[in-house]
Amino acid sequence: MSLRLNRRQLLHGAGAAAAAAMLGAEKAAAAAHVRDIKIISQDPHYHGWPTVVRRAHGELLVCCSGNREGHICPFGKVELIRSTDDGQSWSWPRTILDLGIDNRDSGILETARGTLLVTSFTSLAYEPMLRKAETIPPGQPGAWAAPRLAHWLAAERRLSGADRRANLGVWMVRSVDGGRTWSAPYDSLLNSPHGPVQLRDGRLLYAGVDLWRTPRRVGVCQSTDDGQNWRWLAAIPVRPGDRSSEYHELHAVEASDGRLIVQIRNHNSANAGETLQCESNDGGRSWSVPHSIGVWGLPSHLLRLADGRLLMTYGYRRKPFGNQARVSEDYGRTWSAAMVVSDDGEGGDLGYPSTAQLADGSLLTVWYESRSGFPGAVLRQARWGLG
Repeated sequence: MSLRLNRRQLLHGAGAAAAAAMLGAEKAAAAAHVRDIKIISQDPHYHGWPTVVRRAHGELLVCCSGNREGHICPFGKVELIRSTDDGQSWSWPRTILDLGIDNRDSGILETARGTLLVTSFTSLAYEPMLRKAETIPPGQPGAWAAPRLAHWLAAERRLSGADRRANLGVWMVRSVDGGRTWSAPYDSLLNSPHGPVQLRDGRLLYAGVDLWRTPRRVGVCQSTDDGQNWRWLAAIPVRPGDRSSEYHELHAVEASDGRLIVQIRNHNSANAGETLQCESNDGGRSWSVPHSIGVWGLPSHLLRLADGRLLMTYGYRRKPFGNQARVSEDYGRTWSAAMVVSDDGEGGDLGYPSTAQLADGSLLTVWYESRSGFPGAVLRQARWGLG
């Protein structure tokens, strides 16, 4: 794969000067040496928004939103697949969370105690689509085929309207036996696609958005009891001129020097479509104002590598569609040029990559992608290394 450098034109003013200095310090990165890319989905449904984790004993786990008809539908369930051979083969998916409405993005973490935590959020975004479909007579433009309409209505009627709204939330399930059994879902306060992270002091930190409550909060919460309970810790500041409602899909990492870093999917007009970053030097109790790092693409997943460097992987929804990665050798202060992990996507319905480091130091990245010849989006995997 070739090395591709992606730079964005910076804003005018004082903020631009700081961002330009950061881009000027950008270090060249070795190319991503991609060994192979393959589809790992085992059934024909639409699969979306996965997270991969490598357990302490070497097993790989991927969770995602599966059993779907499309990007928005009432069928999404959180599914889990396993690999015991470094991603050479994967198990059939097992449903571990189904709240009777659309269960979407799924993150996964193995804690220092060996506990598995899986996150998701639920959505009723399909309801307006279904109500509109009910109003269009058969044979008219935009009318649904009768079997499809009946299928969606049957799925909706699993629950009453009151129960559907009661199940709208941000959720976590927990397993202490390697994923054989799972707890009932409980409120995780926040949501982000790739879930919480383990800190070296024993705490768990979850950076995300409280999606359905008012006021909408963007920030971090923490757990001091291995993920059983969560409490609000701190808000992420809002950059002057931004709206916090346009901050989405956060992810955190602890750098080797103890700094905490959070990256944010940004849809404000300044740096729209870029990944913003903020930092904490006091364990997450306070955070710097989000700032540009000169990276177009989102959302990102952060990983501290065995050698202490930081890796960010993110979706790239411009031609050539695919996924990219960058490395930081200075605890997230600057990031390398972009490295291409994949660039053969057929459109923008792809991304949400996450990465695990294997025992030999190589990397395994998993993402979702709509591809022709398949009834929905599939999970794809790249095995690669840093040169």
